[in-house]
Amino acid sequence: MKTADPHESTFAAWLDEHGAILRQLSRVYAPEPADTDELQQEMMVQLWRSVPRFAGQAKPSTWIYRVCLNTGLTWQRTSRRREARVVAAPEPVESAISTDHDPADREEQGDLVDRLMAAVRSLPAAQRSLIVLALDDLSYREIAEITGLTENHVGVALNRARKALATKMEEISHEF
Repeated sequence: MKTADPHESTFAAWLDEHGAILRQLSRVYAPEPADTDELQQEMMVQLWRSVPRFAGQAKPSTWIYRVCLNTGLTWQRTSRRREARVVAAPEPVESAISTDHDPADREEQGDLVDRLMAAVRSLPAAQRSLIVLALDDLSYREIAEITGLTENHVGVALNRARKALATKMEEISHEF
C-alpha cells in the first residue's frame, strides 16, 4: 500500500478547501477568461512550490491568500509587457449568479457584477487587494496577516479603497 506524500496531501487539501480563493483572485487580476485560466494555473504552481515553506504559523487560508495575491500582482506587472493575444469570448456572468431570480433580475445583477469587477480592476494594486480581501469577509486582523500591514493601517487603507471604489462605480454608472 502506497502512503500519500505529505506535500501532495497538503496541496490537495488546500485546493479542496480554498480553491475559490484562486478562482476569485485570478478573475480580479485577469479580466479575460483565457488570462484568468492562465493566472489560476500560475497561482497553483506558486502554491505548490510554497507548500514546503508553510510553517503553520498562520492559517492555511492566510498563506494561500498571500501567495495568490503576490502571484496576481506579479502576473499583472509582467502581463503588461506581453504581446497582445487573441481574446476569447467572455465567460457568462450568469454562471456565478443564483438562478432563484427571474431572467431580468439575473441580467441586471450580472451587469452590476461586471461593473463592480471593472471598478475593482481599475483600482491601484494595493487598494484592489484590500477590497478583494474585504469582499471575502476577512477581518482586519486576517487582512493584516496576509498583507503585512498593521490592523490600524488596514482600517485606514480599506476606508480609502472603499471611497475610491465608490467613485469608480459612480464613474462607470455614468457611462451607462
